[in-house]
Amino acid sequence: FCTRGSSAPEGAKQGSRACARPATGHRGTAPRGLASWVPVVGLEIHVQISSNSKLFSGSQVQFAAPPNSLVSFFDASLPGTLPVLNRRCVEAAVMTGLALNCSINKKSLFDRKHYFYADLPAGYQITQQRVPIAVNGSLSYSLCIDNKMSQMVTKTVRIKQIQLEQDSGKSLHDDARSQTLVDLNRAGVGLMEVVTEPDMCCGEEAAAAVRELQLILQTLGSSQAIMAEGQLRVDANVSVHHPGEPYGVRTEVKNINSVRFLAKAVDYEIQRQIEELENGGTILNETRSFDSKLGCTIPMRDKEGKQDYRFMPEPNLPPLILYDAKSLPVNMNHQQVVNIDWIRERLPDLPSVKRAKLVELYGILPEHSFTLLNEDGLAEYFENVIKQTQMKPKKVIGWILNDLLSYLKQHALTVKDSPVSSFLLADLLNLLERREISSSAAKQVLEELWKGEGKTPLKIVKEKKLELIQDQKELEQICQSVMAIKVGNQKVLNKLIGLVQRATRGRSNPVLVKQILEKKLSE
Repeated sequence: FCTRGSSAPEGAKQGSRACARPATGHRGTAPRGLASWVPVVGLEIHVQISSNSKLFSGSQVQFAAPPNSLVSFFDASLPGTLPVLNRRCVEAAVMTGLALNCSINKKSLFDRKHYFYADLPAGYQITQQRVPIAVNGSLSYSLCIDNKMSQMVTKTVRIKQIQLEQDSGKSLHDDARSQTLVDLNRAGVGLMEVVTEPDMCCGEEAAAAVRELQLILQTLGSSQAIMAEGQLRVDANVSVHHPGEPYGVRTEVKNINSVRFLAKAVDYEIQRQIEELENGGTILNETRSFDSKLGCTIPMRDKEGKQDYRFMPEPNLPPLILYDAKSLPVNMNHQQVVNIDWIRERLPDLPSVKRAKLVELYGILPEHSFTLLNEDGLAEYFENVIKQTQMKPKKVIGWILNDLLSYLKQHALTVKDSPVSSFLLADLLNLLERREISSSAAKQVLEELWKGEGKTPLKIVKEKKLELIQDQKELEQICQSVMAIKVGNQKVLNKLIGLVQRATRGRSNPVLVKQILEKKLSE
């Protein structure tokens, strides 16, 4: 993970660069130039579980459905309705806990967290406060130093706990009519809250950790983790203190919905707190939000008076009991229980393992494996090209990262939306590998393929007359005409080769051209 183009204050940028250095223990070092301050960052990450129905009701889960069209009696908290736990959500939480090296509690409990808000019909949220489903895990992530992909360092953040809980509804504020509308479609949707320890020291670390978690969730299938759809939302807890002193007063930056904004929000908040303290001010224990347009955090509400959530055991849900292979009763109906070992055996390869396999199997650089996995579908695209071409993987990766990826980003397209399929790119690279076209001609063909007109690379080559000229007599005549411009100077050989390439529109064989020119220059 590398952050680029950050608009955070200069001090925060310096902190981002410095915190990419290896640190002692769990936490990072203080930002360069701000050595008298130690930033501390912890995260609370709310992950929407991939499930057809909600956590405690049979209502469908669907993004952007018409308002209040997916609300059961229980979601609306009508009297007499009772929660029924969704097995799929439990399995997703166990799977995620195992992937994050957590201990899975065979007995976990549900609690009621009371607070008043218009989009919380019951006046409380069902969560896991006392005994969550998973505890004491870890997440390893990598980031680059000074934005250099070739200089990467791996760090680890401890996972305090993962808890199951239900989402609230959504309030839509209509300023024009001075009213607030409530949509309960999201009310009751299953969430996992992943709580980290305060082991990070800057925005770049926080963003890299969340991006790695996002990849893990998508690999597991436990969540689509699409931040633009609210399926992964981050609260960042930030504080600063002098080395050797207790942690400072923390602020919470709520509901950050982008990895890039997370990095900016954390770095801005660190810099804001340092400046406030150095100017003799104090830090309030408050909740803030990040304004992405202004690039700063703004106060939302004061947390000085600690809210009494009046936690109590959820009376309508018994303890959640899980089993492993040893504790599973003989006559137990397997459809009615969740077996931790059964889930563990079916865990897929996680991103870190996939990266290692890509490096080992294809001989590519480690930083290239990160790029392949960070772009959804790019690793599969790369491997499909490899299967269909004779070109070596080290050459293929250049075409994938330098040409394909840059085009997709330029036109804001995903890999799945690429007009150039893996088959078409492999076909083009085969023409290049068989020396039927030159590298510059191949780039011309690729430009035509981007138009998505359904033409094959070979057809484009023939239409544009881009075949590699192999006829020595024809090349000798072209070389002779070029040499008439630059006569008898050995130092201009590369320039002459370039002129021949231009004269042939990239169709000449550079090796053969060089031989002819060297011969003629020596005459």
